[in-house]
Amino acid sequence: MKIESWIFLGGAPLFLVFAVVYSSVTGWNEPVGSACLFLTFGLALLIGAYLAYTARHIDARPEDNPYGEIAEGAGELGEFAPYSWWPLAIGASGVFLFAGVAIGWWMIAIGALFASISVVGWVFEFYRGEHAH
Repeated sequence: MKIESWIFLGGAPLFLVFAVVYSSVTGWNEPVGSACLFLTFGLALLIGAYLAYTARHIDARPEDNPYGEIAEGAGELGEFAPYSWWPLAIGASGVFLFAGVAIGWWMIAIGALFASISVVGWVFEFYRGEHAH
């Protein structure tokens, strides 16, 4: 995780420079771009600090060893739902939610209903059916 923290912490000053230069070029009259660039700086700093903190408190991973072999990272990485359709339903719900901002509040209500059903379906996917535990 050290490399990941270096990437984010190294990018944070760059975003700060971009934010200051952009804001001064626009005369500090364009608040949206300036706010986004300053928030990007803050987010990169936040993620980099979290990754650096986590890297100090866990054992070194095979990815952190500069002389590590690919075979050292072999093995099971987690449990994933095979042939799951719920992420597609959650994505479609997100489309309704974000389109509702432009179209109307009624579409946000439909998207929220579909999103709640989709999230519950995804969470309880392993409680029934072929892949039940």
